[in-house]
Amino acid sequence: MHDYRASFLTGLLLPLADRTLILPNVAVAELIDYQRGEPASDAPPWYLRSVAWRDRQLPLISFEAACGQPLAIGERARIVVLNTLGGRERLKFIALVIQGIPRSCRLDSQLSYVDVPLCRLEKAAVQVGEQVAKIPDLLGLEAMLVKAGLS
Repeated sequence: MHDYRASFLTGLLLPLADRTLILPNVAVAELIDYQRGEPASDAPPWYLRSVAWRDRQLPLISFEAACGQPLAIGERARIVVLNTLGGRERLKFIALVIQGIPRSCRLDSQLSYVDVPLCRLEKAAVQVGEQVAKIPDLLGLEAMLVKAGLS
């Protein structure tokens, strides 16, 4: 007999400075330590610099800055490496600054959408337990990198 409970997706809640993002586990390639470095010059404020990961250089993005908020990098900052969705040969992964350790949660059909203001890079907001989590537009992030010539 098939256990249908196993077919639910597991998600990750990614803590940012001013919001929490939610993604399915499969979107996340790895969580790595924050790497300090010099910010990129002549780049948009949301693009911090490139970071090294598995013999690759990945673009490091601040989601808050991409949404027009101030750049925030706290002492618990980490980097989450995300799998891209756009099928671009030169952009297989992107790195996002988060403010702590992601938490696991179950994603199922019972997630309820919440009517809250969204930035242009957020597709929707859902209620997860006691908190509201935003669903990021990963294709939109990729498109921003490509448009800025940073992919």
